[in-house]
Amino acid sequence: MNSVLSYPDRGPWGDSRYRGNCSGYIFRDLFTQLRPKSMCDCMMGSGTSIEVAEEMGIKATGLDLRLGFNALRDPILAALGGEHVDLVVSHPPYGPMVAYSNGVWGSEAHPDDLSHAVDEEDFHSKMQVVMMNQRDATRPGGHYATIIGDLRSKGRYVSYQAEICARMPADELAAILIKQQHNVTSDRRNYARMDYPRIQHEYIVLFKRREQTVVQVLTSIAKQAQQRLRNTWRAIVRTAMMSLGGRATLQQLYAAIAEVAPDRCEENPNFQAKIRQTLQLAAEIFEPTDKRGTWQLKAA
Repeated sequence: MNSVLSYPDRGPWGDSRYRGNCSGYIFRDLFTQLRPKSMCDCMMGSGTSIEVAEEMGIKATGLDLRLGFNALRDPILAALGGEHVDLVVSHPPYGPMVAYSNGVWGSEAHPDDLSHAVDEEDFHSKMQVVMMNQRDATRPGGHYATIIGDLRSKGRYVSYQAEICARMPADELAAILIKQQHNVTSDRRNYARMDYPRIQHEYIVLFKRREQTVVQVLTSIAKQAQQRLRNTWRAIVRTAMMSLGGRATLQQLYAAIAEVAPDRCEENPNFQAKIRQTLQLAAEIFEPTDKRGTWQLKAA
């Protein structure tokens, strides 16, 4: 199995009429690579993954919101009778691209249907819950994965896979596979003008569960987020100082950063103290000059 995949043929599994149904060859090759003895798909859709697993002699459990299982509220492990499995997969909606409840199935929109998420952050935070639910049902040493695409809408590009990677433990990320999309609805549409290439790929984001408790994992994720925030402030201060010629007074930095990163300053009313802290802690990047209140980029 390679990291770039293409399956023009969906195969005989599942229902090709079901929106979002992907090729069964994805699961066949993934199962061949990982060799699970048991698996669960918590968003089984028309059941493609389950049919492939059963055909390969893998013990399979299929769950789905349309069948009454809610991955945002119901523990997958409980649905499995408390028995961890070797692999837990999901294939969620790609945001609002396709409405599932009150669209593909049912007559009312389900409040926990990811295709009806309130906004991007609502989707990202809910998807993190789903992934943690998958992880909890996976045996240590086993794998959990999701198939997810990206979305371009109203001039914005939303990278769902990037958010998943950022919100899960970095030391459990095992692989990111890129799959070409075939026979998608957008292929049959004519667009008067396209500024950027049409999205014709999706991802399989694969994690391997380590021997860590939920508390340890959440602590690790929180540390990752804190480190990203620290690095963001370092980048902001560094960029501002570069724009000021590599040397600036604190007052000049305050003004420049308030202009180039107003959202960060609004989020942190003590942003001036944060700038001073960043200068002091990043001694490998910044250094004080012989003039009080003036800093410069440290020479290489």
